[in-house]
Amino acid sequence: MNWLPRPADGTAWVAPSLLAADFADLRGEVASVAGAGADLLHLDVMDGHFVPNLTFGPFICGAVRRTTDLPLDAHLMISHPDRYVEAFAGAGVDALTIHVEAESPVGTTLGQIGRLGVRKGLSLNPGTDLATVLPHLPALDLVLVMSVQPGFGGQEFDPAAVDKIAALAERREAEGDDFLISVDGGINHETGPVCREAGADILVSGSWLFGADDRAAHAALLRGGS
Repeated sequence: MNWLPRPADGTAWVAPSLLAADFADLRGEVASVAGAGADLLHLDVMDGHFVPNLTFGPFICGAVRRTTDLPLDAHLMISHPDRYVEAFAGAGVDALTIHVEAESPVGTTLGQIGRLGVRKGLSLNPGTDLATVLPHLPALDLVLVMSVQPGFGGQEFDPAAVDKIAALAERREAEGDDFLISVDGGINHETGPVCREAGADILVSGSWLFGADDRAAHAALLRGGS
């Protein structure tokens, strides 16, 4: 399995959200963002129950895996991730990020993911208190802070996410943990740098990045650094 270390100081990894891609040319879209400098790919999985939208499942994740060597983080916006983690791991994803608000027991599901040899991620919605995630931090490889309500792309960024990112970064430093901090929702040339400066390691961007005429320039703006 592929994974990424903490990025260099002042920079962040760029994770295009394939939900915003043209699925009529999925192979070409993956190649395009990879060529533009993507560091990993974010796969939004929605079940029509946990969120009011349907996207795709392990079959499409497996197809994406066959097109690229980039790390794949499958963001499972589903009510019962424990029923499906084995299928997604079998599709070749490198990380499985579940929601703390899911109906499956969080600790049990994270244990399943770990036994499958996949990186363990945990996400929380904008209205969810960060305290719900804190007990799980030592077991995590990734924390995904949602800066929009999950379910649909193109929403406006919720600035409360910045405080959560900063609190996670402070907690990580104090406890000596090594999880990555990711943020998803409304990420662009204005919100991305703010999240990066607060301590985000991964910036997930969908419509802003895929809709750019110059995807490489947009990715560079998100990454930061000299």
